[in-house]
Amino acid sequence: MKIRTFIATMVLALPAAQAAEPGFTDLFNGKDLAGWTRVNGSGEFKIEGKEIVGFGENVKSNTFLRTDKTYKDFDFRFEMKFDDLSGNSGMMFRGLQKEGNDGRVHGYQCEHDQDKKRAWTAGLYDEARRGWLQPVKHGNAKDDSEEDKKGQAAFTKQGQDLMKWNDWNEIRIVCKGKHIQIWLNGKERVDLEDEGKEFTPEGFFALQVHAGPSCKVRWRNIRIKEL
Repeated sequence: MKIRTFIATMVLALPAAQAAEPGFTDLFNGKDLAGWTRVNGSGEFKIEGKEIVGFGENVKSNTFLRTDKTYKDFDFRFEMKFDDLSGNSGMMFRGLQKEGNDGRVHGYQCEHDQDKKRAWTAGLYDEARRGWLQPVKHGNAKDDSEEDKKGQAAFTKQGQDLMKWNDWNEIRIVCKGKHIQIWLNGKERVDLEDEGKEFTPEGFFALQVHAGPSCKVRWRNIRIKEL
């Protein structure tokens, strides 16, 4: 009984990110990049401990580390952290790739925004297709109404309050059919029914190193529960 009590106490003492989560499967084995493939651009990825690091300088074209497997409906969770704020990044989900030896990645992306003034991390972007879906409703903020712009300002304020610029951030993405939800550090950021013709029911996940002078970001505890 004493041994069981000790074990139970140790489990309760584990940080939330390390605690057992029934039904979830790790997508990164913590040892190598088996099951993942780098595509597009000149950005790079490496493993440091139990983390995947995306980095590059003078990166030509957005670069992605994508899962070989595709997924439909899911509860997807991970943590991300900027090593510095030199460039932004993102997490593709239900991603697609055009045909060819190195076809362009496109589709839904959970934004990782390094810009403290904008702070749109966990916003929804449609990579190489429609552009912003939330908080921008028409792909381009210039086309939004004054009411929409107020919503974007509120989104920025929430992001500034939630984002941990020098620490790990917990992100959760839930997709059920056309319904897409995204949370940042426990607070909902996106709630969207995608009725567009570009709606995508299935695709891969992919970590992004954004094109530009520099990008340094890392991810850990990447896990999924298929629904």
